[in-house]
Amino acid sequence: MSDDESPPMALRAAGIDQAFGDVEVLSGVDLTVDRGEIAAIVGPNGSGKSTLLRILAGVSPADGGTVAVPERGGARNLGYLPQRPAFRSGFTARDTLEFYASFLDGVDEDDVDATLDRVGLAGVGDRAVGSLSGGMTRLLGLGEAVLGDPAVLILDEPGSGLDPAMVERLFGVVGDLAADGTGVAVASHELPAVEAHTDTVHVLSEGDFVRRGPPQALLEQTGTESFSAAFLEIVRPEGAVSTISAGVGRDGEVTHDG
Repeated sequence: MSDDESPPMALRAAGIDQAFGDVEVLSGVDLTVDRGEIAAIVGPNGSGKSTLLRILAGVSPADGGTVAVPERGGARNLGYLPQRPAFRSGFTARDTLEFYASFLDGVDEDDVDATLDRVGLAGVGDRAVGSLSGGMTRLLGLGEAVLGDPAVLILDEPGSGLDPAMVERLFGVVGDLAADGTGVAVASHELPAVEAHTDTVHVLSEGDFVRRGPPQALLEQTGTESFSAAFLEIVRPEGAVSTISAGVGRDGEVTHDG
């Protein structure tokens, strides 16, 4: 690829609108993720991150707008890791991926073994899912998402509830996937990992992205020394102490979404 060429696009969303009753959660949201890019979506609790990711993954329909993922001719174009992945009880890690692979054309046992190795679970492939640690369970969910080598991954809070070492390990795996050409859109509250491992940060608040750019650029724009401080500077109104965003309908009902 020459210097004046843009990297191939993995995902493009345009004009995404979503409301629940009278509560507007997303309003005209645009997002582009390139192949090989890790794009972080951050925002206060209740800002609509999980709603947006479900729309990007095709799990939930939007009220308006479009999501485009280029066809690649492989087993599938997009992989999705929800915030709370669930697996069949009694299955091993390998059984789990083999079961999922049975629904994907052209994915076989060798691909399952390669995926276990890719996400760092080759040594526990025969261990029952119920005996896996929280971090290993999240890595297994990542394995499901990357099986079939999709062009883009949608990851919803992959590091939630994990210790810092496991968060680093998981983001390291995601970085390796991006280095192989996968486009990644990841919502995360793990701001140090976002600062260290992502290429572009999109800050979601009040229904749309209010700031976006490389982590270092956001630090410079806000005059802060850590991304946690930059995040608070961007999303916290003057004098406010909470980073919980709530939509309020005409009937006074308050709703929250990650």
